[in-house]
Amino acid sequence: MLTNSRGIAVIIALAISMLVAAFLSLLDTTTATILMVAGGISFSVSYLLINITLEFLVFREIGNIYTLLEKIQKKELSEFSDKSSKSSISPLRRINKVINSYALARQKEIDTLQKNAEFRREFIADISHELKTPIFATQGYIHTLLDGAIDDKEVRMKFLKRAAKSLDSLDVLVQDLLTLNQMESGVIKFTFTQFDLKDLLLEVIDQLEHKASKRKVDLVFQYDEKEDYITSADKQKIYRVCQNLIFNAVKYNNNQGKVKVSLKTSKHNLHVEIKDNGQGIPPEDLKRIFERFYRVEKSRNKKEGGTGLGLAIVKHILEGHKSKISVSSTVGKGSIFSFSLPLVKQVLPEGKEKQDVN
Repeated sequence: MLTNSRGIAVIIALAISMLVAAFLSLLDTTTATILMVAGGISFSVSYLLINITLEFLVFREIGNIYTLLEKIQKKELSEFSDKSSKSSISPLRRINKVINSYALARQKEIDTLQKNAEFRREFIADISHELKTPIFATQGYIHTLLDGAIDDKEVRMKFLKRAAKSLDSLDVLVQDLLTLNQMESGVIKFTFTQFDLKDLLLEVIDQLEHKASKRKVDLVFQYDEKEDYITSADKQKIYRVCQNLIFNAVKYNNNQGKVKVSLKTSKHNLHVEIKDNGQGIPPEDLKRIFERFYRVEKSRNKKEGGTGLGLAIVKHILEGHKSKISVSSTVGKGSIFSFSLPLVKQVLPEGKEKQDVN
């Protein structure tokens, strides 16, 4: 009975009514009727006031605190929202809010620590796997030579070239890791200059034309010859972005496929789009392709080569230009990667706008 507001209210109300009746009984003019009426009124008023006070200011808030503690144990926290909490006279409601805010903050810290720990485990496993392949290959070639194959000139040269190729792959991996780490830590600074993005894309496409022709991939560049596509950016790093995206579009396309590079202008921006008609990227992988070492098809990508860091570097370079890489893909139909850079224009004395080609 004492575990709820009604039971406590009944006991306290009875005590108050008895005290009132006892006090009135000391008066000479008090009759039994007056004592009964006074006792009933005092009991009713006391019960109502005490019950309402206990129910709304104490027991309900205690129940909310217990519910919150259960949610904390089950990790089912939600943001506390109560418009009356700021003006509430109940200290328990304020305690409830403080507990909820504290638990939310601690839960976010725990979630962040768990994600960081998981990321570290995955990163260590990935980098160990990436380093193992070139190191083991180089060890195998060198040990074979030391075991006597070095006396055969033809075998010696072949194995030394393979060992050198493995070490070159290892060097590329280390350089990419250093570049990515320096970008994330802000060590690498961006040098912004004005240049024609069309000329840069033509240079990249010319470089990759041989690889595309080997796979019979049709590499097409669409742009308006009358336009001057001047932008302000770090030319070397944007070159790497375009090179990586177009290279991937060719490498992961189907034989005799097509890669279309489009360059368009809007009022304030240049838009680059690289579209292929390859196998596409599954939806479950689409959100993770910019993570370090993440590969959609590990076996095929390993065969094709690469460090698995290219798209992560692309993402950080574009973020350094206050831009972002966008991707859409349909399995079996291909993928589209796109990004934007600012368009640089010059105002002529006549008042007409013309793109600055200097």
